Amino acid sequence: MDHFLYRDGQLFAEDVPVAEIAAQVGTPFYLYSLNTLLRHFTLFDEALSWGPHLVCYAMKAASNQAILTALGKAGAGMDVVSGGEYARAKAAGVPGERIVFSGVGKTKEEIRLALEGGIRQFNVESEPEMRAISEVAQSMGVEVPVAIRVNPDVDAKTHAKIATGKSENKFGIPIARAKEVYAEAAALPGLKVVGIDVHIGSQLTQLEPFEQAYRKVAELTEVLRAEGHEITRLDLGGGLGIPYARSNEAPPLPSDYGQLIQRTVGHLGCEIEIEPGRLIAGNSGLLVSKVIYLKNGEGRDFLILDAAMNDLIRPAMYDAHHEIIPVMESEVATELAPYDIVGPVCESGDTFAKGRLMPPLKAGDLVAFRSAGAYGAVMSSEYNTRPLVPEVLAKEVQFAVIRARPTYEDIINRDTVPEWL
Repeated sequence: MDHFLYRDGQLFAEDVPVAEIAAQVGTPFYLYSLNTLLRHFTLFDEALSWGPHLVCYAMKAASNQAILTALGKAGAGMDVVSGGEYARAKAAGVPGERIVFSGVGKTKEEIRLALEGGIRQFNVESEPEMRAISEVAQSMGVEVPVAIRVNPDVDAKTHAKIATGKSENKFGIPIARAKEVYAEAAALPGLKVVGIDVHIGSQLTQLEPFEQAYRKVAELTEVLRAEGHEITRLDLGGGLGIPYARSNEAPPLPSDYGQLIQRTVGHLGCEIEIEPGRLIAGNSGLLVSKVIYLKNGEGRDFLILDAAMNDLIRPAMYDAHHEIIPVMESEVATELAPYDIVGPVCESGDTFAKGRLMPPLKAGDLVAFRSAGAYGAVMSSEYNTRPLVPEVLAKEVQFAVIRARPTYEDIINRDTVPEWL
C-alpha cells in the first residue's frame, strides 16, 4: 500500500495534488510520501515484535536527510556501507549504537570515523578487513563489536547484479571456513565477536532462499557456540522485494518474513537485526516527469520525457520495470497505444520502456514513475550536465523540497581550471 492515489481524475501524494507540486517545483523531481515510509518501517518492526530486534534501514536505498531523520525518530537503526553514509546517519541524529557498518571495502579512515563517532557493530567481510579493524581499534584503545558476514552459497533467485549470497559473489567469507575465521577474530585485540551476518541479495520475491540461508545460520550458531563463541546477535540482512509491476504476483509480506525468521532462528535467543531498504523506500516514492515531444517513428511511436537515465538508471542498468502512469487521468475512456518511453540523453540506453501501452498523451502532460523511491535519487548523476533533480517530501496536506535542483552555474563552478591552462 502507498499514499499515491487518484482523486477526481488526478494523482495525489497523500493530500497534495502532484500537478500542484510540479507547477511549483518544475519537472522532473522525486516525490516521497512520509506516511508510506513510516508505515513500511512499522510493518517490519511489528513483524519482529516476538523478540528483541532492531530494524536497520539500508540507507543506500534513499539517503536524503529528511528521510533518515523521520525513520530515526521512529526508532530505526541504520545500515551504512561507506564513511559518507555513516556521516549522513549521524547528521540525521541517529546515535552510533543504532548504526551497523556493512560493505566489502571499509578503509582504515572509515573505520576510525565510525569508532570515533560510535558504532553498534561492524559487519566484517574478509580476514584482511577484520585485521584492519583490529589494528585501528587497538591503536585507539577501544574494543568494537563485530559480526562476520558468511556467504551461505544460496541462490536468491534475483537479478544477477543484485545477488550477493552465492559462492562467486564478492561478499562475505565462505560459510565452510567460518570456524577458522571466527577463531582468528576471537584472538585479535580490539574485537569483540557478537554475532553472525548474512545477506543473500535484493528484490527477493520468494521466502525459500531466505529459509535456506537462515537454517544454515542457525546451524552455524550452534557450532560456534560449541566452540566457545558468545553469539548474541544475528544480522539477517534485507532483500525482501516489492511489486514493481502491479499485475505480477505480490512478494511476501513483512509479517510472513518475520514468521520465517522466528521459525528458523527464533529458538536461538539472539537479538535479530534486519536491513530492509527497498521495501521501506521503494513504493514510497515517485519520479514525476513531463512529456516534451510525441515523436512518430518507423513502426513505433516515442514519448520523449524530460527525465532521463541519469535521473533513474534502473531500467538501463537492470532492465527494470517501473509502472508509468499519467498524473491526470483521461476524462473519457480511451484506447491504449504502445509507445517507447525515452529520455533526452544521447544514449540508446536512455529508454525506460519499449512498447508500453499508454493512454493518449501530448507535450506538456505529466507522468509518474511508480516504485521509484529506492535506488532512484541515490543513483542519479549529472551526465550530459543535467542537474540532479529535486527531491520533495509530502506529509498530508503539505510538502517541502528536501533537495533543491542545482543551477548550471552551481555545476560548472565546482570545476577548477588550472592557472597554467
